[in-house]
Amino acid sequence: MASVVTFGEIMLRLSPPSNLRFVQANSLDVRFGGGEANVAFALSNFGVDASFVTKLPNNDIGQACINELRRYGVDVSNIVFGGDRIGIYFLEKGASQRGSKVIYDRANSSISKCTKDDFDWDKTSHIIMPLIDSSETIKTHINPKSPGEYASENSEYMWNY
Repeated sequence: MASVVTFGEIMLRLSPPSNLRFVQANSLDVRFGGGEANVAFALSNFGVDASFVTKLPNNDIGQACINELRRYGVDVSNIVFGGDRIGIYFLEKGASQRGSKVIYDRANSSISKCTKDDFDWDKTSHIIMPLIDSSETIKTHINPKSPGEYASENSEYMWNY
C-alpha cells in the first residue's frame, strides 16, 4: 500500500511549442496533468510511495497516461478503465506581459461518469471514503484513521465543468 493515495482527474494537456499562441502554432506538445496526479508525481520524485486513483478510457490515450505515471514511479494499480475519453485542456503559455490561457474540454470524460461501484474502496478506503450525491457521482472525503496520518482535500469538483 502506498504511503499517499491521490484521487482525481488527470487530463491530456495540449500546448503550442515555444510560447507560441494557439493561432500561430502548427503543432501541439502533449503532456498529462491534473492537481492530484501532479501531487503523486512530486511525492514520488521525493521518494514517497505514491498511488494515483482515477478512471481512464481503455484506449491508447489511457495507456499513454498510465505509462507517464509509471515513468515517474507512481503506483497505478488502482486505476480503473471505462468510458470513452480523457478530459483535455489546451494551455497557451504566457510570455513576458502576456498571461497564460487555458481552454478546457472535460465534458463526458471517463472520470466524470464514474460511480462508487467503479472502484475497489477496500484497497484505498483508509484515505479515501466515497460519498455519493443524488446523481450517483463520486465526491471524496479524506479520512485519516489514526494520529499521525495527514489529509488534504482539493474541493475543486470536476463534475461541475
